[in-house]
This record gives sequence, C-alpha cells and structure tokens, in this order.
Amino acid sequence: MPNMKLNTLYTSLLMMVLLMGCSAENSQKPEPAVESTEKQAVATPDSSLRILFLGDSITAGFGLGEDLAFPALLQAQITESGYSAKVSNAGISGDTSTGGLARTDWLLQSKVDILVLELGGNDGLRGIDLSLTRSNLRGIVEKTQMAWPDVRIIMVGMIIPPNLGHEYTRDFSAMYPELATSLGTGFFPFTPENLEGILDNMQPDGIHPTEEGHRIIAATLWKTLEPVVQDLS
Repeated sequence: MPNMKLNTLYTSLLMMVLLMGCSAENSQKPEPAVESTEKQAVATPDSSLRILFLGDSITAGFGLGEDLAFPALLQAQITESGYSAKVSNAGISGDTSTGGLARTDWLLQSKVDILVLELGGNDGLRGIDLSLTRSNLRGIVEKTQMAWPDVRIIMVGMIIPPNLGHEYTRDFSAMYPELATSLGTGFFPFTPENLEGILDNMQPDGIHPTEEGHRIIAATLWKTLEPVVQDLS
C-alpha cells in the first residue's frame, strides 16, 4: 500500500478512535445494545452455538444500528451457510479493554462457544500503559476460558497511528499476536490490507463504516470465523 494511502488510513483510524472516546458519554443509547445482548443470550438454544462479539463502536454499528453492523451480517452468513449458531452483539461505543473486562462476568452467565474479542484500540489512541491493556485482554480471555473450557476465541489485532512514538506503536501492534499465541486463541489481524476498501465506504462523518464498509469487514472476518464454526458444528 502506498505511504500516502497508509497515512490516510492511520489518520482515519485516529479520528475514528478519538470519536469513540468522545462518544463514550454521548453514544446513542448504549444500554439497549447491552440489553439486546442479554435477550439474545437467554434465547440461544442449547443446541446452537453462541458467538459473542465483544467490542467497541465498530462492533456496535455506530451510526447504523446493530442490525446493520458486521456481527449481524455474519449472522446472516452463518444462517445462509446452514450452520446453527446465534450471534450476540456486546459492542459499546467508546469502550476500552477496562470496560470490556468489567462486563465479562455478566456476559459469561450464558453459554459462549466462540468469542470474537475486538477491544484495545481506544486504549492505544489514549496512550494507556500497554501493561494495563495487556492485563485486561488476558483477563477477558482467561475468564472466558475458565467459565467455558471448550470456548474458541478469536482475538482481533489492532493498529494505531504512529503519533505516540515508534516504540509504543510497534509494541501495541505486537501485543495482539503475542497474546493470541500465549493464550492459545485464534487471531485476526486488523491490518491495512484487511481494511482495503473501508476508506472508500465511510459515513458522512468520515469516521465510521457505511453498510458496505461493514460488509467488507464481515466478508474478511468470515474467512477466519467459518472454519471455527464448521469445526464446532
């Protein structure tokens, strides 16, 4: 990818995460998103797989609504492919790894067969000590593995722009595959290559993906998720 395009990507990601942080207090009714997660979890039949998406405003479908976010698109793909699985969306705009860890015990009250963990971007853009982010992500994974020993976890790797310095940026990006390896989880690299096409499909705010942007995310993530769903089905 040309440097100019990569710089544009980093700038867009920076704007996106900064807005996530600002929207933590002003996000559109985050409570209903959590309530819907509870309803989905309770309604999940024992015979069906439960796939929990724990993330921030991208997972939550900020500006579009949960029904148009990539987890909902993956639910449609799962159903179309003939698998018996139910997606639960636990995305909240502005969430950090600390917030995700605080919600984990509650979310684990219902069965979790697959956890897709998409958190930490807000931590990185705020310059939070990586030891705290690492500890929080590890805590989420270990709590999930303890509650549901047969769970499969896909950790979504994050990138941040280099404005906080080369060393911090490098260590932040490296943290995700290192954690995935040490904790025995799957890994989905949220790299510029995987984001190809997202910058051309943004909402008018220039920050959050449109429906088409979410379709790109869903299609890319499905390549990692489907083998796991197939193996557990």
